[in-house]
Amino acid sequence: MAYFNNKFKNEALDCFFINFDIEKLDSIKDILTQYPDLQGFTITHPYKKEIFKYLSFVDENAKQIGAVNVVKIDTDRKLAGYNTDYIGFQGLLEEAISGKTIKKAYVCGTGGASEAVKFVLTKKDIDYQILSRKNDSYKMLKNTGFNSNELIIDATPVGMYPKSDDMLDLPYETANETNVFIDLIYNPEETLFMKEAKKYGASAYNGLKMLTLQAEAAWDIWNTH
Repeated sequence: MAYFNNKFKNEALDCFFINFDIEKLDSIKDILTQYPDLQGFTITHPYKKEIFKYLSFVDENAKQIGAVNVVKIDTDRKLAGYNTDYIGFQGLLEEAISGKTIKKAYVCGTGGASEAVKFVLTKKDIDYQILSRKNDSYKMLKNTGFNSNELIIDATPVGMYPKSDDMLDLPYETANETNVFIDLIYNPEETLFMKEAKKYGASAYNGLKMLTLQAEAAWDIWNTH
């Protein structure tokens, strides 16, 4: 939110970006009625998949990913959906694994953010395994541990402020300097997930770069599409 409001201010635009804290996505109908000048909005967890039923158009990349995080409202008030999460994650990933050879990735979580992560990993021909609380995948990993040249991505809200003392149950003690940990969370700046990874020599990155890059891409969609 701060990114867009700062951008509006710096470019002297008569616009503002506000947060709608909703309990169900159906509230979007009331929001559109209440704010007839609304030009677009972003979608966060847990509505990145559910939003599809309200859209008149979905960008091809968003279709393939199966999740939308940016919506543009056209002149006849129809909603068009896009995904910029993958753009943000792609930039973050390229920085995180620069100069490294990644043999496998683990993706923690099955929500909308993980769909964008999987999309980018597939594009880069990086084999991955999904870790979910719905099966025994976390338990299996605890038994085997991490191997060298593996990438671990936390695409869950675990450890996000204000529950910053939460952490995924992973075999951090088996990590080493060839491993890369990426947490899509950016608040706090360094999560327990990242701290534990660094403790054993792995490199760790938060999601701030992803946030910035996806926001810039969203800005472009609202102004050029």
